Amino acid sequence: MFRISEEASMSDDAYGATVAKRRLSQLLTELRNSTGYTANHVCDILNWGRGKVGRFEANQWKRPEMSDIRDLIRIYEVEGGEREEIEELAVRSRVRPWWREYGEIFDNEFPGYENDAATIQVYMPLVVPGLLQTEAYMEAQFKSGASARPPAWRRKSVEARLRRQEILERTEGAPVLSAVITEASLRYRWGMHTDRREQIEHLAAMSRRRNVELRIQRFDDGPPTGIFSMVNIFSFPAGEPPIVFVETDYSVEEVSAPAAVRSYIQAFERACDAALEPGDTTVYLETLAKRME
Repeated sequence: MFRISEEASMSDDAYGATVAKRRLSQLLTELRNSTGYTANHVCDILNWGRGKVGRFEANQWKRPEMSDIRDLIRIYEVEGGEREEIEELAVRSRVRPWWREYGEIFDNEFPGYENDAATIQVYMPLVVPGLLQTEAYMEAQFKSGASARPPAWRRKSVEARLRRQEILERTEGAPVLSAVITEASLRYRWGMHTDRREQIEHLAAMSRRRNVELRIQRFDDGPPTGIFSMVNIFSFPAGEPPIVFVETDYSVEEVSAPAAVRSYIQAFERACDAALEPGDTTVYLETLAKRME
């Protein structure tokens, strides 16, 4: 569990806030079930509108109000360490994360889970993962997307993606990124020749970092193995269950059912087995970059 003081929650660092909010929703559900109350019964006791408790338990809230949390603690008769845990989770959940400034870009909790993850596993069959893209690559990708977007939206999207990449630079709590990409994602012609070479050089540099494991599935090794969709798998510290986000041209869908999550993790492992090892991938990228000089 992420623990943080009330004073620390006033900072701009939202690390842990999204997972804390999910954990808070789970605990509130467990507490209500232990009392035998229905969600509507609790709403009636507290003179709340029907559906409010259900939204809390479904994690469909942005910032829990401390007064609401304390009302629920009172109704559920929570004391001692459990009460402290719930209040700490609520305080952590109230941190306003930077991605709330990009509501037109993010319509779910994807950046929050990415921000909180201890390990990030990414499979991208046709494009370079967002955490490893250069700015020129981002701009080219947004211009060629499935639906036309105005320049202002594209600029905001590039800005948001660069903010996302900052998690790899943390001095503490930086996630381990394990990414599998295909040779196809490196062979498309886009932008200027120098832009394409810069992206390859950037991948080579990132692949040498301690917290990045990059693998390439080459054409010579046959068709992609294990998985075919654009998938992000986020695992967290302290035993919190992992979560998956599957990307399409038009949306990013959350997958949290344990069986489905396990299937994606197993598929990702097969994709890793079919790809070059990280050390060989670095050599491959360095060789490709030299050919482009």
